[in-house]
Amino acid sequence: MSIPVLTPSLFNSAPQRPTLILGPSLGTGSLALWGPAVPYLTEHFQLVAWDLPGHGESAPSTGDFSMGELAAGVISMIDALRVDGIVAEDSTLFYAGVSIGGATALQLAHDFPGTFAGLSVICSAAKIGTPEGWAERAELVAKAGTPVVMTGSAERWFAPGFIEANPVASTNLLHNLQDADRFSYAHACAALGGFDLSGALGSLADPLLAIAGAHDQVCPPADAEFIAEHAPNARAAVIDTVAHLAPAEDPAATAALLVEFFASISQEKIA
Repeated sequence: MSIPVLTPSLFNSAPQRPTLILGPSLGTGSLALWGPAVPYLTEHFQLVAWDLPGHGESAPSTGDFSMGELAAGVISMIDALRVDGIVAEDSTLFYAGVSIGGATALQLAHDFPGTFAGLSVICSAAKIGTPEGWAERAELVAKAGTPVVMTGSAERWFAPGFIEANPVASTNLLHNLQDADRFSYAHACAALGGFDLSGALGSLADPLLAIAGAHDQVCPPADAEFIAEHAPNARAAVIDTVAHLAPAEDPAATAALLVEFFASISQEKIA
């Protein structure tokens, strides 16, 4: 195993503002997932998104990686952005991630406490699925490619009626899945198969906001409530209109929750 190299996308250059790092969901690229929410966030934050290996702008991974190594990859990415002057050394950092990106939020809070002023876990959980289920999916996709999971993902990702009402947004996200590197996707499945911080939530001191979609079959609202009940500085919220990809499905509601949460915990003014 090794720390994956993650490619960031700078959505807006505003180094005088707090920097919000945006994490992906498995099978999606950062632009398709977070792009709809960007107009609601740019006046408050400098936005930097990262892509999973073999997704979006990031190069494919060459082998399995753990969630701990994925979190370390996020930190390495931020360190490089600081060296390049994109993220100021004294910039306040926030983090928000979806699904595997939300699991990464918990891993970051566990492995790198205090790095972020606050983190949001969106449509995610302290443990997602089972090791056996992720192993089966990894094997299937490595052999047959990501198109084999397209139908099931479309059913889980979106709330009822979203695809029909938003054909462009949903098609872009499904194209992300179709274009993802199958071996990198399998490596991410393996990482999720080994991920379980459900017994460690009590040790996470960073402020956390767990956001759930009311229609999410993968990580239902009970998972967000579990985080809020067991992490000492956590709270939960539910968006009634979404399933598993909240920033794309209801960008205004997702952004409003993030702005309110980060403003409530920040000593730095968020406009």
